Amino acid sequence: MPSSNYRWVIVAAGGVLGCVAIGGMFSLPVFLQPIAKDTGWSVTGISSAMTIGFLAMAFTSMVWGTLSDRFGPLPVVLTGSVVLTLSLFAASYATSLIVFQFVFGLLVGAACAAIFAPMMATVTGWFDTNRGLAVSLVSAGMGMAPMTMSPLAAWLVSGHDWRTSMQVIALVVGAIMIPASFLVRRPPALAQAAAAPAGDGATVPEMSMGEALRSPQFLILLATNFFCCATHSGPIIHTVSYAVSCGIPLVAAVTIYSIEGFAGLGGRIAFGLMGDRFGAKRVLVSGLLLQAFGALAYVFAHQLTTFYAVGAIFGFIYAGTMPLYAVLIRENFPLKMMGTVIGGTAMAGSLGMATGPLAGGLIYDAFSSYAWLYIASWAMGIGAFLMAMTFRPFVKPQGEVAPVAA
Repeated sequence: MPSSNYRWVIVAAGGVLGCVAIGGMFSLPVFLQPIAKDTGWSVTGISSAMTIGFLAMAFTSMVWGTLSDRFGPLPVVLTGSVVLTLSLFAASYATSLIVFQFVFGLLVGAACAAIFAPMMATVTGWFDTNRGLAVSLVSAGMGMAPMTMSPLAAWLVSGHDWRTSMQVIALVVGAIMIPASFLVRRPPALAQAAAAPAGDGATVPEMSMGEALRSPQFLILLATNFFCCATHSGPIIHTVSYAVSCGIPLVAAVTIYSIEGFAGLGGRIAFGLMGDRFGAKRVLVSGLLLQAFGALAYVFAHQLTTFYAVGAIFGFIYAGTMPLYAVLIRENFPLKMMGTVIGGTAMAGSLGMATGPLAGGLIYDAFSSYAWLYIASWAMGIGAFLMAMTFRPFVKPQGEVAPVAA
């Protein structure tokens, strides 16, 4: 399989699916005020659907990953695409806040989880060389969600009511994701090994699922990803509010988030290339240390230009580190359980992301300042760095000298 060009089709499909799925979920902030004005529901109640969505992603990621290991990625990704489409459509008809929170939060979040872990696992299985770049390109597609679907949602809601606009978003999601799902294929090594699962060519072919999930390597990756995501969750969610509290107009403050997003696209590609060149663990550890101090730098930002500089650096770093977890997992665990292991780390990361909105609000209410949020983020980042330092690859002989699908 060394010259298979279809692997790049898998990358493209993963990027498109991730972009549209995450974009559908992250359209909620755009609809927030129109929904509140039309329904009289509280902004807090509506926005809590996003927190519910993160929690739903956390607790379903490993399930979807395990299903993709067993049945292949296509049925899982297709199911997620259909459920996401129907959930967005159903949310537009919600007549009570609790129904909206259930449909948009629980169902949309769970559907998005059906895309991330299965696609990351699939891409890592298709690549031996350029694996870091491939995973980073899929991640970059997901990172483009706020720059594609959010503007579309804003344009729709400027001329239509929120219910009609969300229905259009649902149709767009279905029209793109359902056909793209059919492009997804099981990695060749797994397809060929269907009759003989032990011969999957993975790094540790003798490892059982139980051994993998109990291994120090898996537990360290869980803890590292939790603290890594907890590090950047608060700054991502609260930096616009922090900038406004510093006297920066809201319209200008929102552009800080855009700068972070654009810088993150470059970071994903750069860190992927560096991971291929210098090794995923080395680059991840360095990135986690830099991320911690990038979060701390926000304490010293008070003017828009400083926010832009810190936001660009921070976005470049935190977005760049995220794809490296999948690469590190692929280098250490059997290919046949990629979905489960990546799903587990995605669960930990989603739980870390869920801490930011609540922690930031509590800190600001208690101290009337966001400074301690960024100091706490720095502490979380140092914790992630120290945990990653303790990661040791499995010492068994390498079983992937020959490419899986180069």
